[in-house]
Amino acid sequence: MRLSIIVPALEESACITATLAALQPLRAHGHEVIVVDGGSRDATLLIARLLADRAFVAAPGRAAQMNAGARAAAGDVLLFLHADSLLPADAAGAIERALAGGAVWGRFDINLGGRARVLKLVAAMMNLRSRLTGIATGDQGIFVARAAFETAGGFAPIPLMEDIALSRTMKRVAGRPACLATRIETSGRRWDAQGPWRTIFRMWGLRLAYALGADPVRLARHYR
Repeated sequence: MRLSIIVPALEESACITATLAALQPLRAHGHEVIVVDGGSRDATLLIARLLADRAFVAAPGRAAQMNAGARAAAGDVLLFLHADSLLPADAAGAIERALAGGAVWGRFDINLGGRARVLKLVAAMMNLRSRLTGIATGDQGIFVARAAFETAGGFAPIPLMEDIALSRTMKRVAGRPACLATRIETSGRRWDAQGPWRTIFRMWGLRLAYALGADPVRLARHYR
């Protein structure tokens, strides 16, 4: 199995070094790292070119950037990783075992780093919700067999909720995800900056609105 780890980024010079540094052992074992920049004006692309196998600019928007990375990938398994997330050391082995067990796609459990104590509860609820619903979110590190990703048509060209849309499609064409207990460490900076409870209720509201059929373009404007 060869992983292609695809990292969409935009103005992430403050955190992408740590993310990519954690991936160097995987590169040493033959897996590839691809950073797709959405037009950063900081040092994101420069850092990525030093620490990734490929780094290039694509049309901005996480879905568009991840699809561009998938098209450029050489691996048979695609792993989509946020620029502020740290992949666990045994990620490749955990994914390989899941695929050997019959899974076609999946995600990791998540830890949220941050100042607020409530983030431990938030992470636990995210992991439980994902197990119950079969829906994975991007900060959990979604991985997909390349052939299945192509069959699903990749990420929908929408500015928000692209991970939810992909999860729904993958559930339909390939069944429920493998929910790996191995934990990915994701920054809690959004919760720290905006306040944990405000962020929680805001995200619940956005997801509910999307589930009820709200336009992702309108939701993206509200999110920003």
